[in-house]
Amino acid sequence: MKKLLFLIIISAVLILAACSGDSVTNDMYEHLEKSVELEEPFVESQQELISLDSKEQEIYSQLIELSADEMDKVNELADEAITTIKNRKEILEEELSIMSEANEEFTKVNELVTELKEENQKEKAEKLVDTMEQRYNTFKELNEISHESLEENQKLYELFKNEELTEEDLKKQIEIVNETYDKETELSNTFNSLTEQYNQEKREFYESTDLNIVFE
Repeated sequence: MKKLLFLIIISAVLILAACSGDSVTNDMYEHLEKSVELEEPFVESQQELISLDSKEQEIYSQLIELSADEMDKVNELADEAITTIKNRKEILEEELSIMSEANEEFTKVNELVTELKEENQKEKAEKLVDTMEQRYNTFKELNEISHESLEENQKLYELFKNEELTEEDLKKQIEIVNETYDKETELSNTFNSLTEQYNQEKREFYESTDLNIVFE
């Protein structure tokens, strides 16, 4: 069984100490940091997912200790697990909405990159945009596989409720659950890596401008 990995949010540790720099870089700063602000609810939703995931782990641990003679308890626990899964599906939908809104704000930066006059700044900004696009596309894939993973988990708990369940059927479904988790873990790691890369590239871009920014 799996444990959901916490996903890193874009760093928001940058402060504009004074309005310096040209209007283009100032506008880019505003959109970049607005995008960070729009992602903030993502942290809270991740905490909710982790809490629900831990609850499911506890239920699963109890389930596998029960015998076929305790079907009433098995059904009760399986239904509890399915409820946590349904709640997580709703949170995943909310996260997709959060990230879509943040990405929409970020795309406003694209329109400004071509207006940068210094080649060094433009190169760093283009690199920044490319990384964010990769990050957002990875998130969409991750969100999709997370839904798929929850679907397979739900099938597993439905199996537990089947009095005719065989060890072979249970084993097959657990293998499917583990396979989807492996894909989810891989995408989660890629997403986290791209987030860290983006944070570094954003800092490098800011340092290439005349923006008076304090890095906390």
